[in-house]
Amino acid sequence: MGAADIALMRSTPPELARSALDAAPDAMVIIDSTGAILFANKQVSALFGYDHEQVIGLNIEQLMPERFRVRHVAHRDHYINSVRVRPMGAGLDLFARRGDGTEFPVEISLAPIQDGDRMLVAAAIRDSTERVRARAELIAARETAESAREVADRANQGKSRFLATASHDLRQPLQSLALLNGSLRRVVTDEIAREALEQQELAIGAMSRLLNALLDISKLESGAIKPELTDFKVAQLFEELRHEFAGIAARKGLELQIKPSAECVYSDPSLVEQILRNLLSNAIKYTREGRVQLRCSGEQGRLVRIEVLDTGIGIPADQLPYIYDEFYQVGVPTNSTRDGYGLGLSIVQRLVKLLNLGFQVHSEVGKGSTFALVLPPSMQQIVPDRVAAREQPKTRQAADKRHVLLVEDDAGVRDATRMLLRVEGYRVTAVGSLGDALSAARNEAAMDLILTDYHLGSGETGTQVIAALREILGHPVKAVLMTGDTSSAMRELPVESGVKVASKPIKAEELLALIKSLLAN
Repeated sequence: MGAADIALMRSTPPELARSALDAAPDAMVIIDSTGAILFANKQVSALFGYDHEQVIGLNIEQLMPERFRVRHVAHRDHYINSVRVRPMGAGLDLFARRGDGTEFPVEISLAPIQDGDRMLVAAAIRDSTERVRARAELIAARETAESAREVADRANQGKSRFLATASHDLRQPLQSLALLNGSLRRVVTDEIAREALEQQELAIGAMSRLLNALLDISKLESGAIKPELTDFKVAQLFEELRHEFAGIAARKGLELQIKPSAECVYSDPSLVEQILRNLLSNAIKYTREGRVQLRCSGEQGRLVRIEVLDTGIGIPADQLPYIYDEFYQVGVPTNSTRDGYGLGLSIVQRLVKLLNLGFQVHSEVGKGSTFALVLPPSMQQIVPDRVAAREQPKTRQAADKRHVLLVEDDAGVRDATRMLLRVEGYRVTAVGSLGDALSAARNEAAMDLILTDYHLGSGETGTQVIAALREILGHPVKAVLMTGDTSSAMRELPVESGVKVASKPIKAEELLALIKSLLAN
């Protein structure tokens, strides 16, 4: 109640003033200096459960819980001596007491009234039960959300740690199988045995692709993959994809057409390459005859559109909504023999969302499909090519007993790698730790190449091995850094000159070609 209200009461007929106060939404009382209630509107009876006659003359402390009454007398006396319009108990939780003894939270505003020689106090009382409940629910919801966020953060951290470990540990046995297969194919001459080894290589490749796909989906879901946006040339990507898929398409009798492109885009080149790799793999898989085409064009507004087209079986319109589901394959019944696992487009969808790119699909049954990826143009001048021009494949040649220091803590992978290198003609010193590598280097300084795993025992890393050996040998010996860790931390790992990074599992031919290219320079 403000001063204007009080002034209005003084100049208004008593009946009109009482009617106005009775119509007020809040309970209102007027008390004297002793705390006796001189006036109460209808809302007081409704709020406190007293008849009007019971309220008049009642001490104001009777409307409070007993634990507050003695203290309130002192507060009331203090207010009478320094009257002003203000809320009561600012910042405190106030409670009132009904006639039946129940308590409820309230908000109270006070205003002085000068009645001749005496000072009266008007109090407007509002039930704040709903507001307090809403505030409590809001606090509880906020605490729940914070708790859920903490749980989610811990879960994501745990998942990231698991993925880093699983990515390394699951790839190790696959790496051993791939290298042993490569070694055997170099020494086995029996036709039946060679055919068995070829089938084994296909099975190892299928296992590797499934593992990569499952780990990719898990990393995308956990947020472990962070885009690294930069300008790059589409032509670089196209050349890498041509190198990877030309042979695959040819073996299936398909024509792979990759159109030249001068376009430059701004995105994460590795993740865009992964999207296109999955799209090309799918296109070849679902095309029985004809061609698969990869092309690029600029769109209106300088957006860049990369398309993968095929003359394959096509996708029925009613199946288009399901092509991004994990393990869903067009026209493949559940539990039947599968060519692939139906994970490629699920990964594509997640990567497109992560990179905030446009993505469109058009397909006709029996005519083929077109998948289009829409990217922003380059932001500035293109940086130098991130991949040097690929060397032409070389026929296998003798290694002339070049000395390779192999550092690998997994005994199975170490033995398989040593066997492959020896079959190829290299002289190999194989050790399992940084300390053993340093001892080997001190005993024989003639090291032509270091081949080391990244994650070694006791927290040692391959980068530490390379740095320490280069210091002992006194020159920047060439090195291959092997890793089964595909986390974002590995992508951000600074790589020194003369060091190549290879992801496990790597095929025997690819590893040998990488070693030869380093030793040839």
